[in-house]
Amino acid sequence: MSIPAGQQDAAALLSRLTGDATPVETHISAVFVGRDRVFKLKKAVALGFLDFTGLADRERYCRRELALNAPAAPGLYRAVHPLTRGPDGALRLGGEGPAEEWAVEMAPLPPENFLDAVAARGALDASLQDALGDAVAAQHDALPPISGWDVNGALRDVIAGAEEAAHEAGLPPLRSDAWAAAALAQLAASAPALAARAEAGCVRRCHGDLHLGNLVLWRGRPVPFDALEFDEALATVDTGYDLAFLLADLDLNVGRAAANRVLNRYVARRDDAGLVVGLPLWLSLRSLIRAHVLQRVGHDGLPWLAAAEAALRASPARIVAVGGLPGCGKSFWARRWAPGMGVAPGALILRSDEIRKRQHGVAPEVRLPAAAYSAAATETAYAALFAEAEKAARAGHCVIADAAFLEPAQRAGIAAAAARAEVPFQGLWLEAPMPLLRERIAARQGDASDADLAVLEQVARRDPGRLDWRRLDVSAPMPNEI
Repeated sequence: MSIPAGQQDAAALLSRLTGDATPVETHISAVFVGRDRVFKLKKAVALGFLDFTGLADRERYCRRELALNAPAAPGLYRAVHPLTRGPDGALRLGGEGPAEEWAVEMAPLPPENFLDAVAARGALDASLQDALGDAVAAQHDALPPISGWDVNGALRDVIAGAEEAAHEAGLPPLRSDAWAAAALAQLAASAPALAARAEAGCVRRCHGDLHLGNLVLWRGRPVPFDALEFDEALATVDTGYDLAFLLADLDLNVGRAAANRVLNRYVARRDDAGLVVGLPLWLSLRSLIRAHVLQRVGHDGLPWLAAAEAALRASPARIVAVGGLPGCGKSFWARRWAPGMGVAPGALILRSDEIRKRQHGVAPEVRLPAAAYSAAATETAYAALFAEAEKAARAGHCVIADAAFLEPAQRAGIAAAAARAEVPFQGLWLEAPMPLLRERIAARQGDASDADLAVLEQVARRDPGRLDWRRLDVSAPMPNEI
């Protein structure tokens, strides 16, 4: 163990209490894993970006770790314990007298429950991806906004620090310098929008280190843990930047489709389509930071450097609308097409069903009463769809608008949103034989759409008016790209 000499007694005690003679170590902590409990010891080290050498500082950061993480995962983080000397002179957990060390107690976590392990065995499926988006959205919703934060100045500092760290880690210097120049140019272009997000309350004291290894299945659902406790400035960020680390990790280690689905689930829950304005820079920064961290410890950081470079490459924005009767596969095909559209991690899917559920304060899968589908409520949902699509497209991000679009005015509305954003527009009308639509509606489970067979029969009798969108028969072979 690389435990500082002054902490060997404490390490020996925690080893005895857990039966763990080989704790999991990082450069800043040692984690002793027992059958019924886990203890984390913060190492008495100073590394430039943190200083744990003082006992009072280790106590403060232990308590900060508990306070930051316990709300998101009740029962996972249990307590902070002092280690004191007993009457026999031996170090013990708790007790009276002055503390000689501090330790955080946690519940044991099966290694296979960490989401990086779940992803590695190919088990991070669509339902878990949705749950992951829900978990991050819920954590961000619970955080209070921070006002007066110079978000752009902070990002400039992070870019400068990342460039220096890339050189120190041995990443290719010319590529590192070119990346920094491109990142600063992207920051300059998005600075007004990022400042506006800060004014609107999007900057919060976030997790700060939100990658797959810091998410775990706990009591049947994914929860974040091990938030960055030692640097308030690094963790005080736009919620979109906090999310970006997870998206970058998913994109490189699971696939673009997984990153796209988590992004869209998160946006559906939080009504934050505007976060796409910062995604190119945020994804690039998170990737570059991971690149130099891995390179520094002897791993290959070049794939992450390549991801950092790719995130800053512009791609034309456009709005694609996907309409049709219930059961024709609008959402299925939107999810199929979105990952391949535009900048990472693919198109933003704005689904009228999810917008309507959000406007009524419920999760996408919760059924709404008939009153939620009045003409006025439908007009409100479509108005939000048009506004969000325009906002995202203006920010340079591709959008798929997923809705029935049964009325000519609705089809005209989404086309007008694209015109205002000054991006190309494409309308797709999906069709299928009625027996197939009925079969699909009858088989639906856990979907955001509340349309049942009665709704299908009703809307199928309506005349949608003149259709000038491209018509696609979903019962025939469909294009893999649009």
